[in-house]
Amino acid sequence: MGIYLIAFAVGLIFGSFLNMLIHRLPLGVSLFDPIGSECPHCHYQIKWYENIPVISYLFLKGKCSSCSGQISIVYPIVELITGVVTVLLYQHQWFDVDLILTIVLFYTLIVLSFIDFKYKAVPDYLLIIVLLLTLIVGDWKNTLIFMGGFVLLELILTFYIQTIKAKITKNKELENQRALGEGDMPIAGVIGGLLGVHLGISAIFLATILALIPAIYGLIVKKEIETPFIPFLSLGLLITLITGFNLFTLFI
Repeated sequence: MGIYLIAFAVGLIFGSFLNMLIHRLPLGVSLFDPIGSECPHCHYQIKWYENIPVISYLFLKGKCSSCSGQISIVYPIVELITGVVTVLLYQHQWFDVDLILTIVLFYTLIVLSFIDFKYKAVPDYLLIIVLLLTLIVGDWKNTLIFMGGFVLLELILTFYIQTIKAKITKNKELENQRALGEGDMPIAGVIGGLLGVHLGISAIFLATILALIPAIYGLIVKKEIETPFIPFLSLGLLITLITGFNLFTLFI
């Protein structure tokens, strides 16, 4: 039990670092200037005891101690997710180099997911990092197969949306709309490389089901919601990796 608490604590600490990446990378802000965290409202340099993962957020009631500006609840959420993911991955495989690389890969997926949630676009270099890590710890053939499959799927769906659906609905905005984001294809490659063909397809199927939840909510409240797919692909990957969920066993 003690080792899992240590793994969770380590995850919380790294989650705080991931928060900095999520905030700074899309804005092109240096990771070293300022070195410490600062309030997004008044730029107050946060003291170390005000930056303890989750605990400081609760103690300060989600507000800056200097200007009382509201601090986003995303910060403790990222820290908790990182802690949980660290424990799950540690439980799943032996502590070795592959585990460390897999953890780094999932940490990068967390950063990609939250950037995708906010900006609906992600830095290309982060996609390259997860692909390189997958090629080291996974199967490169399956990585390329899944990426190629997603490229073909994107081509077919985009043709349908821009050509057929746009004419049927007479909606000119659809003529420039793409079915999938460019960042979805490398993540599909990550899924194939880590899980193989059967589990990889299961993970993508699960991700699609999960992604329908906000879409259905949008229909209920009659509000158009642009759903980023990278977070759901990453979640589908994690769930399938940990549980071994195999869609094909349902039909056998």
